[in-house]
Amino acid sequence: MKKLILLAAVVCLMLSVGCAKKQVAQDDVVVVEETEVVVTEDQAVPPTPMEIYEAEYSKLPTSHVVTKGECLWWIAEYQQVYNDPFMWPLIYKANRDQIKNPDLIYAGQTLEVPRTGYSLDEVKAARKEAGASWKALEPKQDAVVPGEMKAALGYL
Repeated sequence: MKKLILLAAVVCLMLSVGCAKKQVAQDDVVVVEETEVVVTEDQAVPPTPMEIYEAEYSKLPTSHVVTKGECLWWIAEYQQVYNDPFMWPLIYKANRDQIKNPDLIYAGQTLEVPRTGYSLDEVKAARKEAGASWKALEPKQDAVVPGEMKAALGYL
């Protein structure tokens, strides 16, 4: 028992010595004077989260060339498309002139990826049609949808 207490005391001593603060030499101390910062109208204001998202959203592709083995579900799931597989009906509806059956798309087809012109109700209807749970008809926070929709959902 005495050995255990002695061992605990030695360990505590070693830990306390190892955690001591490093002494700072006076030559290493730098004194910075306080200055008053004045913001003028000419200086740029940092962008808001909505402006940042809209800038990124505008850079996303508006079309997709189908490769062998792809389906609308997978295309909608791509991060640069919607990042949500349940939104595939939006692509189908925008390309009805090329797609007669949503289960049959072909390599080489260029499909339009709608970025605007749809409402939150249309997204909910598309997610419902694709089989999303009735409890989760709204797109998730990481879904790629217009900025106004993200703001309305409280994601921005």
